[in-house]
Amino acid sequence: MSTTPRKIAAAALLFLAAAPGFARDAASHAQPIAVQMYTLRNVATLDEQLKIVHDAGVHAVETVGTQNVTAPELKQLLDKYAIKAVSTHVQLADVRKDLDSVVAFNQALGNTYLVVPYLGDKERPTDAAGWTALGKELGDISRQVQAKGMTLAYHNHDFELVDFGGKTGLELLFDAAGPTLKSELDLAWVARAGYDPAAMLDKFSGRVFAVHAKDNAPKGEARDEGGFAALGQGVLDWKTILPAAQKAGVQWYVIEHDEPRDPAAVVRIGADYLRKHLPAGAAH
Repeated sequence: MSTTPRKIAAAALLFLAAAPGFARDAASHAQPIAVQMYTLRNVATLDEQLKIVHDAGVHAVETVGTQNVTAPELKQLLDKYAIKAVSTHVQLADVRKDLDSVVAFNQALGNTYLVVPYLGDKERPTDAAGWTALGKELGDISRQVQAKGMTLAYHNHDFELVDFGGKTGLELLFDAAGPTLKSELDLAWVARAGYDPAAMLDKFSGRVFAVHAKDNAPKGEARDEGGFAALGQGVLDWKTILPAAQKAGVQWYVIEHDEPRDPAAVVRIGADYLRKHLPAGAAH
């Protein structure tokens, strides 16, 4: 064998050895998996939190407000670990009072989804009329957000799923808001409220931009972790849920755990589970 063919053969062997890594990296970038940063809030520094995401092979996050840093500081850290912000949780009070600042901060990151994540006790409607009124307000804000090139969404817990004469508070809210307000369904809370996550995904089909991919531990277990479990290690029927999510038009599967003992393990286990079980074609 001459020198040139030998070099070509060696190069080919090197390529084949490296190809699985390239393919794996490309696949992890393509798959619509993100991490909600709230999961990692008790890890020492923001840099270390993002390293955990990166080391789990995930390249997208849902931030919590400003993460207590400036937009340039956050963008620098995200870029350091090849991570993009695909959505953020913004308190209702901030959306009401300081929308321009919220939009500017997230535009600096390249993020286009703002999510109202939680209602404090005083913000929660207590009747059907209240949920309808809140829906109208969020619909108005969502149209303002849309005019700025962004999208507003709402994330549920279980208290929105109280029934009022045949419709839940969540349904009343979205009915009143109109089509510009999108949904981020937290599937563990849907199940805790006594509803089938797959059926709820079908109900909100076409407006669910993301789901919180989190699991519930068997009843009475994991009390020190809020009763939650790492994705795929709890009681939710993901074999039914994941195809239903794809059918509903879900763009992002956001790994979350409210009270993890080991946040890094929760992120790693969740990412591995989604990579193995997301339906074919579930690429962002």
